Amino acid sequence: MVKKIRIGTGAGYSGDRIEPAVALAEQGNLDYLVFECLAERTIALAQKRRLADLNAGYDPMLKERFRKVLSPCAKNKTRIITNMGAANPKAAGKIIFDLLKEFGLTHLKVGVVLGDDVFDRLLSTNFSILKKTKDIQKIKEKIISANVYLGTSKIIEALKNDADIIITGRTCDSSLFLATMMFEFDWKEDDWDKIGKGIAIAHLMECGAQVTGGYFADPGYKDVEDLANLGFPIAEVFENGEGLITKLPTSGGEVSLRTCKEQILYEVHDPSSYITADGIADFTKLRFEEIEKDKVKISGGIGKPRPDDLKVLIGFRNGYVGEAQISYGGEGAFRRAELAAKILRERIKILDLKFEDLRLDYIGVNSLWPDNSHFENLKEVRLRVIGRAQTREDAEKLPYEVEALYTNGPAGGEGVSKGIEESIAIISAFIPREEVIEKVEFIGEENEED
Repeated sequence: MVKKIRIGTGAGYSGDRIEPAVALAEQGNLDYLVFECLAERTIALAQKRRLADLNAGYDPMLKERFRKVLSPCAKNKTRIITNMGAANPKAAGKIIFDLLKEFGLTHLKVGVVLGDDVFDRLLSTNFSILKKTKDIQKIKEKIISANVYLGTSKIIEALKNDADIIITGRTCDSSLFLATMMFEFDWKEDDWDKIGKGIAIAHLMECGAQVTGGYFADPGYKDVEDLANLGFPIAEVFENGEGLITKLPTSGGEVSLRTCKEQILYEVHDPSSYITADGIADFTKLRFEEIEKDKVKISGGIGKPRPDDLKVLIGFRNGYVGEAQISYGGEGAFRRAELAAKILRERIKILDLKFEDLRLDYIGVNSLWPDNSHFENLKEVRLRVIGRAQTREDAEKLPYEVEALYTNGPAGGEGVSKGIEESIAIISAFIPREEVIEKVEFIGEENEED
């Protein structure tokens, strides 16, 4: 009998819906449920939260998600893998074990993958071990985080040590899924073609509902049914690296040739060289076959050797952003919004405010497209003003000036909203693989930490 495993995607980003994951945990007959919850800036923002509270820094929805899926996953012997540890995987692991005690499931073992946080290591070497350091030297005093994209190795180690739940920090999105295949099928770490096939399946799965029609949908062009009950994808993976992408039959959306082909190219610069920590996948040889409704077979992928260097995301403080919006309605609304924008530009000069980035947009008119020549007769316009300054004082004055338009600007301005926040930016660099020290710690009934 051909061996296969079933993997479900429980989340495609940090704020994703929870109900589809619960449905998969209860009805999906899964071997693994994977929650992929980190984007590029997410880890830097999590590090910022951890700076304010050493016990914080994990995904804000960690407890809520696990409360919903722990019992059905335990009942169905479904193992959970997630990067919801974000900037503090160890704290996340302890929280999960506390939930296991609450649910009477302390026989389950939690593995925590550590080593992606290299900030202290870089400080001790003055960032000299990084490649592409020119820009980093200019901002090193503002840096708050440095996290490496780890691969599969320590997730596999945790699986070999019978971990039922595995928490990581910054890990390649694909690695969360690929590790299950390498472990279950005993793929060697240099079997590049199988790893390339696995990366392709993982890439289809990692964004969750995008491959089941969510981000894909476009009314009248790419219509998708029942999006309000959109389901998350399931991958059936075979030992030879081929797979099937499907979903629960009771869920909305679709899995089709068109959703899979669009997703395989999502966020891919070069389809012949999709680079991850575990290998480089060539998607140009992939073949898709729709074998029945909501079931697509994927085959034919190949791979190349993994890179010598690992990508590092470096987060740094980048000033403060002030933003405000105001609406104008009725006859001449667009002309009045234009006058308001002119007043604001002049006020910025009068007050000598220093903005490195400043945008004044008419939402729905030119915030995406520059040509606004045919909008003269609009009867509803919302002006958005946003600027980034190095000082909080300058940034705070921008929303104040927008609010002052109530009585100091054109007629009919209403509905002001305003806010200010610190700007956290990221820059990428590369670190030699051998400079990264990874490890796994386990939390279980017999080795619970104080």
